[in-house]
Formats: sequence, structure tokens, C-alpha cells
Amino acid sequence: QVQLVESGGGLVQAGGSLRLSCAASGRSLSRYAMSWYRRAPGKERELVATIVDDDDTTNYVDSVKGRFTISRDSAKNWAYLQMNSLKPEDTAVYYCNAHRIGWSGRIDYWGRGTQVTVSS
Repeated sequence: QVQLVESGGGLVQAGGSLRLSCAASGRSLSRYAMSWYRRAPGKERELVATIVDDDDTTNYVDSVKGRFTISRDSAKNWAYLQMNSLKPEDTAVYYCNAHRIGWSGRIDYWGRGTQVTVSS
């Protein structure tokens, strides 16, 4: 069973930076795409960024492009989200996700989340 544990969240002023980390255990995630999602109070869960497993191509939601960077260390089973120029609207619980397409469909693993709060 895969376990994902996020860390690095906290309280930061607008314009500041945080680096979220996601540590995976249980199996190698080198063949999984890794994503970060977030859920702000009263809002739906939102896909923030994804890094694929084969060529490390990345994708971002428009609202974070140029400010956030997703990366991974497949050998060590880690994923990261560097968040710069943070805005109050980035306040949310951030979740790490690992996923791939298996024989029976999409396989997802989730962390429990880490709170990010950006003060104005």
C-alpha cells in the first residue's frame, strides 16, 4: 500500500514562498504521475500542477503559472511544489496525489494534506 505524506505548509505573508514536499512509501512511484491539488474553504478541489512519469512534462493551472514549480525525485520517491509570490487566494489545504492508469482503470493515492495560509 502506498502512503503519501505532505509537509512544508504553514503561514506566510503575501509575496512570500513555501516549498511543499511529498514523501512516498510502500512502492516506487517512478511510473506514476504526481500531482498537487488544493481545496480552499467553500470551494471544490482544484488540480494545481502535474508532473508525468516518462519525460517529466509539467502542467499547471493558469492561476499559478510562473509562480509555482512542481518537481520530483523518482529515485527517492519525493515530489515537491515550490510556491513563490504567494497570494491570499492560494490559501488552501494542499494534497499530494500519485496516479497511473492500470488494467482496471485509474489508480490514485492521496496524502492527507497540508495547510497553506497566505496573509494579506
